[in-house]
Amino acid sequence: MNVLGLHLLLELKECNPQLLNDLDYVRKTLLDTAHDVGATVVGESFHRFSPQGVTGILAIAESHISIHTWPEHGYAAADIFACGASFQPKEAAEMLIGRLESRDSEIVEVQRGLPLKAVVS
Repeated sequence: MNVLGLHLLLELKECNPQLLNDLDYVRKTLLDTAHDVGATVVGESFHRFSPQGVTGILAIAESHISIHTWPEHGYAAADIFACGASFQPKEAAEMLIGRLESRDSEIVEVQRGLPLKAVVS
């Protein structure tokens, strides 16, 4: 397969529930992470649910960074999809893990792309 991008799925367990329920903190965390790894933010959308939980997505030139939180479970599901080599998505994943104070995390890596096609001359 000709890899076009790397998609990381983050299972963030045992996070700080207060952080997961704080819309401003979650938004700043995603924005700071994107900037710290050199991603180019081109758009964003965030929402706080009642009574708890936050969802958010950053559209980045390289693809996206998103999150959905369940503070009552100390859990967040996040993903980072990066096309090209402008930043290392694993570095961004480690930043999110630390910033959300996850004490039990898992990263699933999916290579995204297209099958190589034969070149016809």
